[in-house]
Amino acid sequence: MTTLIQLEILRTLRNKRYLMFTVLYPALLYVFFINAYSGGEVAGGVPAKSYFMVSMATFGAVGAVLTGSAQRISLERKSGWTRQLRLTALPGRAYTVGKIAACAVTTLPAIAVVFAIGAVEGVRLGAAQWLGLGLALWLGSFVFAALGVALGYAAQPDAVQPMVMIVYMLMALFGGTWFPVSDSLKAFARFNPVYLYNQLASFTRPGHTLDTVAVAGLAGFLALFVAAAAYLYRQDTKQA
Repeated sequence: MTTLIQLEILRTLRNKRYLMFTVLYPALLYVFFINAYSGGEVAGGVPAKSYFMVSMATFGAVGAVLTGSAQRISLERKSGWTRQLRLTALPGRAYTVGKIAACAVTTLPAIAVVFAIGAVEGVRLGAAQWLGLGLALWLGSFVFAALGVALGYAAQPDAVQPMVMIVYMLMALFGGTWFPVSDSLKAFARFNPVYLYNQLASFTRPGHTLDTVAVAGLAGFLALFVAAAAYLYRQDTKQA
């Protein structure tokens, strides 16, 4: 399984499309938003530079795992590669876990680049806060890696890309990626994993601690998406 994870990571990092849309694109959007707000604050009094540093880091991380895992798995199913892997000694569980782990690792550049720009632009956090925030966002990305695996088994190659983009953009739109979620939407936002993902950064604000409700919600979504991925994998095995 370790070899599979290494191969998946290397293949992703060599993909120019990955570098453009999940690393450079969120970084460029971050620069755009902080200039649009002219260094001011968003609704709720949060500095725009801090708010969009987190939201663009999560935007890149979610994009990295969703587009990477879902499309690749769907194509591998079509080409017969997953069928060949089932003939080896690699267990199906190891294949799924390996995909999730490899995708989660590829979120690190997306998070690190936006954090680096944020630091240059004047976002000030303590060393422990930087480390804790990076760790929280990385661990949170496992939720979306599992969702990507499930989507990869749920759709055919010609349908998976629009499906992923619709899911991705709707979650971002109502999850606080482009603007803070208003009070009227918060009742629904707690059912959106992207909103909960963005809430992981709340502990960096003065007087706030880690949002344990968001952590519990993401844990629930992780269990749900892993179960869905396992079920769809078994269904795909029966059809092969």
